[in-house]
Amino acid sequence: MARIVGIVPARMAASRFPGKPMFELAGRPMLEHCFLRAAKFARWDVLAVATCDREIADFCQYKGWPVIWTKDTHIRALDRVAEAATKCGLDLTDDDIVVCVQGDEPMLRPEMIAAVVKPFDDDATVKGTMLGVHIVDEAMWHNPDIVKLVHDRQGNVLYTSRSPIPYAKAFTPELMARRVGGIFGFRWQFLRWFTETPESPLEKAESCDSNRIPDNGFFQRVAPFPATTYFSVDSPADAALVEGAMRADPLWGTY
Repeated sequence: MARIVGIVPARMAASRFPGKPMFELAGRPMLEHCFLRAAKFARWDVLAVATCDREIADFCQYKGWPVIWTKDTHIRALDRVAEAATKCGLDLTDDDIVVCVQGDEPMLRPEMIAAVVKPFDDDATVKGTMLGVHIVDEAMWHNPDIVKLVHDRQGNVLYTSRSPIPYAKAFTPELMARRVGGIFGFRWQFLRWFTETPESPLEKAESCDSNRIPDNGFFQRVAPFPATTYFSVDSPADAALVEGAMRADPLWGTY
């Protein structure tokens, strides 16, 4: 059975929200919520934080979490994840699975990680996966900070965009629009290919690096997840919304 490595990429320098991983939500740094929630997934062979910042590394060491030091030149999370995977303590094979758990998703659930891993268990030909959460709120569908996806009947992701897709004259939940959740899975060989491949035209146009994959003739398999209270933190203004929702979340108080 393929081994599963989880990497939580985190850095203090962010153009829209500097210091985001250590921003406090409900009395804890956002990174702490992400890591402890991810740790509830039972199948990790390794779960570690990847960072280039001493403040984050020191916090992880204080908590007793595995932390992997990475270069400070990475702009994209998946480049940091790929470097960290080479230093995770395992000699990874091509078919092992590396999961990127974004550090700005403090309301993630272990069931979401399980959904991202499941397609690999079901189909040995799957190279990559991404979480796709059903959108039932029209404002979320229109929000350019939220990346949406469309996929074919087999669940292969065709396109990601910050625009409201699929297009419709009027939004309804029956449109089955999905947002990209911050959890992505890759066969180790496919993640290496991704990070070694130049940016693609649709990736640049949409500012969505997942488009590099279909732009080169490959696919990620969607990991569908039902509509749920699930907010990422893109700016300090999101904090109050997330804190309020977090206190009503079933995982609150369990970590």
